[in-house]
Amino acid sequence: MVCVKNIHVSGMSCGHCVNSVTQTLEAIQGVSSARVSLEDSTAEVTFDQEAVDLETLKAAIREKGFGTEAPSPINNKPFTIIAPKNVEPPFARQRQPVETSFKIEGMSCANCSNTIEKTLKKSKGIEKVSINFSMEKGFVTYDPSLVDEQGIFEIVQRAGYTAFSQEEKRTEDSPIAQKERFRFIFAASLTIPLVFLMYTMPFGHANTNYSMGLLATLVMVVSGRTFYEGAFHSLKNRSANMDVLIALGISAAYFYSLFSLLVLDPAAHTFFDSAAMLITFILLGKMIEAKAKGQTGEALEKLISLGADRARILVNGSEHMVKASEIKKGDFFSVRPGETIPVDGEIVEGTTTIDESMITGEAIPADKIKGDPVTGATINQTGAITARAVRVGKETMLARIVKMVEEAQADKAPIQRLADTVSNYFVPVVVIAAILTFIVWNFVVEYPPPLGITRFLFAFQLMIAVLVVACPCALGLATPTAIMVASGVGLKRGILFKRASVLENISQLDVILFDKTGTLTKGSPRVSAIYPMDHGSEHQVLKIAASLGAASIHPLAHAIVKKAEQAGVSMEKISNQREIPGHGSTGELDGRPVMLGNLKLQPQGSFLSEEAAAAGQQISDTGDSSVYVWQDNTMKGIISLADEIKADSKEAMARLHALGIKTALVSGDNKKAAKRVAQIVGIDEVEAEVLPGDKSRIVKKWQERGYRVAMAGDGINDAPALAQADIGIAVGSGTDIAKETGDVILVNNSLLDVERAIGLGRKTLKTIRINFFWAFFYNLLMIPVAAGLAYPALGLVLKPEWACIAMWLSSLTVVGNSLLLKRYRF
Repeated sequence: MVCVKNIHVSGMSCGHCVNSVTQTLEAIQGVSSARVSLEDSTAEVTFDQEAVDLETLKAAIREKGFGTEAPSPINNKPFTIIAPKNVEPPFARQRQPVETSFKIEGMSCANCSNTIEKTLKKSKGIEKVSINFSMEKGFVTYDPSLVDEQGIFEIVQRAGYTAFSQEEKRTEDSPIAQKERFRFIFAASLTIPLVFLMYTMPFGHANTNYSMGLLATLVMVVSGRTFYEGAFHSLKNRSANMDVLIALGISAAYFYSLFSLLVLDPAAHTFFDSAAMLITFILLGKMIEAKAKGQTGEALEKLISLGADRARILVNGSEHMVKASEIKKGDFFSVRPGETIPVDGEIVEGTTTIDESMITGEAIPADKIKGDPVTGATINQTGAITARAVRVGKETMLARIVKMVEEAQADKAPIQRLADTVSNYFVPVVVIAAILTFIVWNFVVEYPPPLGITRFLFAFQLMIAVLVVACPCALGLATPTAIMVASGVGLKRGILFKRASVLENISQLDVILFDKTGTLTKGSPRVSAIYPMDHGSEHQVLKIAASLGAASIHPLAHAIVKKAEQAGVSMEKISNQREIPGHGSTGELDGRPVMLGNLKLQPQGSFLSEEAAAAGQQISDTGDSSVYVWQDNTMKGIISLADEIKADSKEAMARLHALGIKTALVSGDNKKAAKRVAQIVGIDEVEAEVLPGDKSRIVKKWQERGYRVAMAGDGINDAPALAQADIGIAVGSGTDIAKETGDVILVNNSLLDVERAIGLGRKTLKTIRINFFWAFFYNLLMIPVAAGLAYPALGLVLKPEWACIAMWLSSLTVVGNSLLLKRYRF
């Protein structure tokens, strides 16, 4: 009887491990197929139960050094890998760090994120940590042999917060969300009658104070408990967050009132109303702020939700509905009109149009035929197609974009360091300021307090107001909320920022260097003419060139091969082939040396004939590229290739010049061709006949002149220059995001997006600066007002409850200002 079983395989770290397990299983008598997934750590085995049993399969896997049982949850302890004796476990051979991201609940301010970061960094097995307060997410790189994801969650929990995987959806009806709503509703339902008592019952009456005390006690115990828990965990971790200030404020108001009621005078003035109103307003403010913060990441959440849940895979010609996550590389799947493409693949049957706006931002659907790539999460529109899965799971374009955007949002921009530094000292400074306020107004200042209140109570009220009005949250939200919104705006347009610092740095560029082929031009050159030499023929020249070009990744070589295929010219196998970067390719065809490239490849001792020089000059005058062909050290011909300039290149350069940015062209092409392109599109300076390895040297030369430099290229041979530049811009990456090395990735093949990325960066930096100005201005203004500095001159006194409202308004103002970036128009 044939059956299919899934076996857990632990210890696989690379493709070689997958191949080893696959080959081992398929070599066993009775096994018809084995599909092994590195991502899921599973082996799906189809076998005959009468010929082999499950234990035999597991034993064969263990003999190769892999485990066959899922590791149990661990608490900061190493994994135990089941393996045979005398076989070194795979983890011991190679410990690959693992990246994970997860949600965090319970953070009240930026200092909370700093606390979690410090706690995790001190834990064994944690290599890298980034906690984003506004996203309420953690990003951790860890050693899986020392700690696992559950262990990380437990470390976060011990710090006083709740961590859970991103796959575990928390909605408005989650237990934690329900508790938060209950706390607010409970506090509000008791605070309203408490305030009613204060304003309607006789002032200074003992029964009124007892009633208010009872209601305030219930609010403190049920709804105020969360602030004390947060403050306890914060102080336990030797830091002070927003909960510490709130706990001190409400404690001062409540416990003084309780002491006065029970010990001093039951009819004396109390602050029960202030304590209850503080808790109610703070809980309300947190709910509103959470709602507003949630809007900053809408673009990414929407993108994540676009992925298909189900898919049809083809097995022996029949369709089977499965979860999209179960599709394996190489599987065939069908997609009907109106359905979502489940994974990245290649069309093997059918024609259609596909809405790729979620990737490119372009509203016009793309025509697709057999052999064309399709991208997961895009929408099939007109025709039914069958495709083969090429990239699945974390390899898909959607997964890579999500990961890239999340990393950018998790990253801290340089300007954020100021906020982190201030946040570390903010709470202790505010506590000191509150104590000084009480001392000064109670013992030093002779100015009379307002009517109906003693000097002590007035000073006490001002102290509470100082504790409550101070707001480190606005400082902590200033940068990350703007980064989140900006990265979402860019995402919709097909502009991806790899790090938060890029959004800041791109706004300060002085010069952009452009590669030519594939960046300023369409990158799809075509053979425009063939000039045979030495009594040869076009067929002979094309045969040699295409045979050498078949193994090359250069766009010009691809164009030559395409021309040969169209002309029906057969290509021969080249032996001893060697690529020489910036020059061309050499090898042997039928035992005779052949070469394909530019004149730098010309054999020593040979010379350029008048015929070849004239043909080369003619090609150069037209601005086309020249490729030379040699056989037996004799030039056999020249191939002319034309590459059309992108329609938007000229407009893009004009926009960059309008921003005050210089432009330069860096190309390996001949000087005439490079200058012609530069002249057409309006580029300022030209560096021609540059080897790929020298592009980074040119970037460095500009940097040494004091310029902040960006390099824009197609990412094929520009990696060193992109890395050397202050900002590397990978243009027209399409679905090949995995290979891009730039700081900014422009999914569309449009140079206008370079100017758009810079404009978005400048707008984002401006928004961050406004946020910081407001956050600092608010605290610099409101803390002195709360401390009573405006009272002698203006008679202005900030009550604790109004100070609480002002505090949350400051945070909402910062979030609201960041959300205005959503209105940015390219």
